[in-house]
Amino acid sequence: MAAADLDLCYMSALDALAAFKARTLSPVELMKAVIARCEAVNPALNLVTYSYFERALEQAKTAEARYGKTDGRLRTLEGLPFASKDYHAIKGEITTIGSKIMEHNRPDHTYPVTERLMRAGAILHIRTTTPEFGYAGTSHSPLWGVSRNPWNSDYTPGGSSGGSGGAVAAGMTTIADGGDGGGSIRIPASVNGIFGFKPPYGRNPNDTTAPHAFLVQIGVLTRTVAESALLQNVVSGPHKADIASLRTRVRLPLAYEGIEGWRIAYSPDLGYVEVDEEVRENTRKAVDVFRELGCDVEEVDLGWTSGVLNQYLRLFEVLFASGLQDFLPEWRFEMDPKVVDLVEKGKRVSAVEFERVSQTRGRMYQKLAPILERYDVMICPTLAVPAVKADHTNMDPGFTINGKPVEPHLGWLLTYPFNMMNQCPAASVPTGFARNGVPTGLQIVGRTYDDTRVFRAAAAFEAATNWSRHRPPL
Repeated sequence: MAAADLDLCYMSALDALAAFKARTLSPVELMKAVIARCEAVNPALNLVTYSYFERALEQAKTAEARYGKTDGRLRTLEGLPFASKDYHAIKGEITTIGSKIMEHNRPDHTYPVTERLMRAGAILHIRTTTPEFGYAGTSHSPLWGVSRNPWNSDYTPGGSSGGSGGAVAAGMTTIADGGDGGGSIRIPASVNGIFGFKPPYGRNPNDTTAPHAFLVQIGVLTRTVAESALLQNVVSGPHKADIASLRTRVRLPLAYEGIEGWRIAYSPDLGYVEVDEEVRENTRKAVDVFRELGCDVEEVDLGWTSGVLNQYLRLFEVLFASGLQDFLPEWRFEMDPKVVDLVEKGKRVSAVEFERVSQTRGRMYQKLAPILERYDVMICPTLAVPAVKADHTNMDPGFTINGKPVEPHLGWLLTYPFNMMNQCPAASVPTGFARNGVPTGLQIVGRTYDDTRVFRAAAAFEAATNWSRHRPPL
């Protein structure tokens, strides 16, 4: 691919929109560049389930014509290439959720966030991979096989929005959507060296079939903070079919003042997670960046224990059992063994055990809330390792970090506690690279519904580190 075309693949959404309006770039040119990129690199990465290249080029021609008019009818995202996770329902389009069960599934509705992006002018050109039913921080599935990280193909692009995160990092799309029920936006953001934001519960409307699913929030993956703010302003706000969607909207600025004088709480491990030394070192460097920005960064003790993981697993198991147990008699041997394991365990969780999850969440927040009140934001690593292998087994009894046994499914994540505290916004920003070439990430966690402060901290860190200049060595 020519250098100029590759530069188009890594052009930010804001720069692309400005170039469209100035008539120095056509949506068709940009779409051709990202399509060529998909064709060149996806065979090695396996991040795409379905592509719609011919239709996308036709829609790009229509967008080009709109930019040629002077009637002021341009939509906010007019002409931008858009990748949608093959978990999010799109009316009439096959949506497999990574499962042979859903191999021919054509939904009768579209996810509200996905629908809002497309109605704002974003052009769908690819669907991206996800683990079966979005259960993991990796992206391999019985239906689509193993997806790989563009920085080092031996490793995962994350999950469950791994295909979306990898596609953004690889220059295969300008923007992508994702969902986060345990870190599924922030994990791909971390391992792919991009920006991911988990909105607080209700900020963005959830799927209309599960409006009370507080654990999962739908959002976007981008290379920069400003792009994410732009997209959040498109997708947030109340939806008539989601009773939990918030009436009050937050309009995020695209540019922010500095954070000199801020107080930042820092936890290296949430009090109980075994964290790889390379991640710790890059996190310490990130702490130094915030101090150089004029912030007072102090280490804090959350008082959380590994019981947080145990309680999250109970909740996760019950959710999988309630949705998938009826599939087991017919499909058990066609499903990911870990999905079957989650369902079987969830069937055995009592109502009393399930209620204890709520009690645990309450105790967790009683310890977190005073910290968030004393400090502007809290920071911690996104993951305990740079990434796991692309074919990582989520039932591996021999999985270790620093030579110590770790629960292989979620024990390498520091993201899921903030799904239990889901009213808190949380973002992941890149902090550097490990020796294996895979990026590492830092979480920025805000007070309940304080999206703006999280974005302001992320923007300041981005300005100081300029992470988007890096491109995978594909």
